[in-house]
Amino acid sequence: MEKQDRQTVLTAPQLRLMGSVDEAMYAEFRNQLSAAPKEGPLVVALTTLGGNPEIARAMADDIRLLREAGRTIYFLGKAAVYSAGATFMAGFPVECRFLTRDTTLLVHERQIAKTINLSGPLRSCIAQLKAALNEIDQSIAIEEAGFRSLADGSEVDFEEIRDKAPDNWYIGSEEAKRRGLISDII
Repeated sequence: MEKQDRQTVLTAPQLRLMGSVDEAMYAEFRNQLSAAPKEGPLVVALTTLGGNPEIARAMADDIRLLREAGRTIYFLGKAAVYSAGATFMAGFPVECRFLTRDTTLLVHERQIAKTINLSGPLRSCIAQLKAALNEIDQSIAIEEAGFRSLADGSEVDFEEIRDKAPDNWYIGSEEAKRRGLISDII
């Protein structure tokens, strides 16, 4: 697509999402998607300080299914694309990712807050601990798959994302473009 045509398409998003990535945003995403034109390129604009990574993954999976059915869909990050927002953005190929000027991405590790109270027979205590470890292992595997998707097609490799994520990696739009995490800044 020519830059002028792309600019015209990207400045009129059919889906505009703002706020926490949660069940309400997913419902709004589905409502706006249902009301959007069924043909032509589709633009999803997002501003978020983060939220539920599983909902972001579900939204990204909806985008993947539409792309696999032949639909061209663009991501437009505005102002802040933090945490679960970056997870959602990772569901788009690099050539379909755009940020507005002065937008910041935030990539970090998944979080857990869990208290384990051990009570009962010793073997059941071991089972409780193993279940918690399995949950953590599965969450790490999902996180790493998301990091790989974010890096795919860019000059940033998975290992760099994994290494910087524990310290909250903030990436400005200029750096994101220079490093190939997005196609362009508009």
